[in-house]
Amino acid sequence: MSTPRVFIIRHGETAWSIDGRHTGSTDIPLTANGEKRVKATGKALIGNDRLIVPKKLAHIYVSPRKRAQRTFELLNLGIKGPLPWQRHGECESKSVPCDADVEVTEDIREWDYGEYEGITSPQIREKRKQQGLDPNWDIWRDGCPGGESPADINARCDRLIKEIRERFHAPALNKPKGDPDAERADVLIVAHGHILRAFAQRWTGLSLHEGPSFLLEAGGVGTLSYEHHTINEPAIILGSAFHVCLEDDAKVDELGKI
Repeated sequence: MSTPRVFIIRHGETAWSIDGRHTGSTDIPLTANGEKRVKATGKALIGNDRLIVPKKLAHIYVSPRKRAQRTFELLNLGIKGPLPWQRHGECESKSVPCDADVEVTEDIREWDYGEYEGITSPQIREKRKQQGLDPNWDIWRDGCPGGESPADINARCDRLIKEIRERFHAPALNKPKGDPDAERADVLIVAHGHILRAFAQRWTGLSLHEGPSFLLEAGGVGTLSYEHHTINEPAIILGSAFHVCLEDDAKVDELGKI
């Protein structure tokens, strides 16, 4: 029996992500290259024989920002019924069927950068220097004036982590081996760089400032789970293998003998 996982996907490239500008509430579209790369990610990582197996997804959370929603659309999961937003563009017709519900939640929107919205880290350091503040700014420690603090982000991440564990992961981990419902407990989150990096920190119980520095590229995918199939041992999976159906392998072997 597999251990439930959370897949975190950062939205694709935007003009501001290329420049390193902090993009919180500003809603800007993906670049053409960003859309192309997200499509490639979907084809490479989503499928019945891939890392993210649609039939194993129990729920999908998406940020309210259009760039995250468009990223989800381009992954091309065959969701039944309408999405909880008006589509932001066309997608390829061929998709992989998925029964998971899609939910938009404010808990996974990007960090509110306040006064630092739309500017780069070097510009922030210069701005702080001119204001007589410590120029060695660290968002994980200092937060953003006029925006959110690390404590605010902790609260949002912790609330969503609690929901995922109580609604999807704990019930699956407590089911007997062989129960088919235990295999449909993975969760997918499509959101943003800073909030997903914070989410990974809080997943392991670390404060935002004390943990290692995680990176998540535009369009990048990360995986969170548990060690020893135990909900009290949350872990980050540094490397993942694709799902393989042993029955299909056996059929291939038989065909090879003909």
